[in-house]
Amino acid sequence: MYFVKAPCLLKSIYPQEFIWHKAEKDTVYLTFDDGPHPCATSFVLDTLAEYNAKGTFFCIGKNVLEQPELFERIKAAGHSVGNHTQNHLNGWKTSTEQYLENIQLANTHINSTLFRPPYGRIRKKQARALTQLGYQVVMWDVLSADFDTTISPEKCWENIKQHIEPGSIIVFHDSSKAWDRMQYTLPKTLAYCAAKNWKMIGL
Repeated sequence: MYFVKAPCLLKSIYPQEFIWHKAEKDTVYLTFDDGPHPCATSFVLDTLAEYNAKGTFFCIGKNVLEQPELFERIKAAGHSVGNHTQNHLNGWKTSTEQYLENIQLANTHINSTLFRPPYGRIRKKQARALTQLGYQVVMWDVLSADFDTTISPEKCWENIKQHIEPGSIIVFHDSSKAWDRMQYTLPKTLAYCAAKNWKMIGL
């Protein structure tokens, strides 16, 4: 189960320091989870460049180790990067000690204070500890659901189009699982934002 548009009830469960949305009148925030991926991330970088758009890539540590040149390409293009754990851990199923150790391990490769919990699942104790360590936990306002293999690319685009607004933090996935839907949805999202003269940036 997931929410395309993050409801207020869900936001109230988590600490108020979490970032879900930004108070901007003409800007949307593009974020990409689970990379770097040799095919999907390269496509994202090329597509963003066509629109002079920037994004934030929440990377998995083990993928950074497997794709170091691609990770460097992300940064060289002016995009920001964030930590998505070393092994895509589910915070609800992981002890706080193990979770923090995994994040700190990933940070030796990623070097960022931005963090997004895989699956959006994190315990309050884990969140408090991360805040104390100086991390900013970034959630989202609009979930493209490109990871959902049961929906069509067209449905994925509708998820974005129906809910996007200035200040939205939008989640895409640069992964094999999301590829069919992401490659269809991302260009349409960028074109839509460009037509509205919205800036498209990372965090």
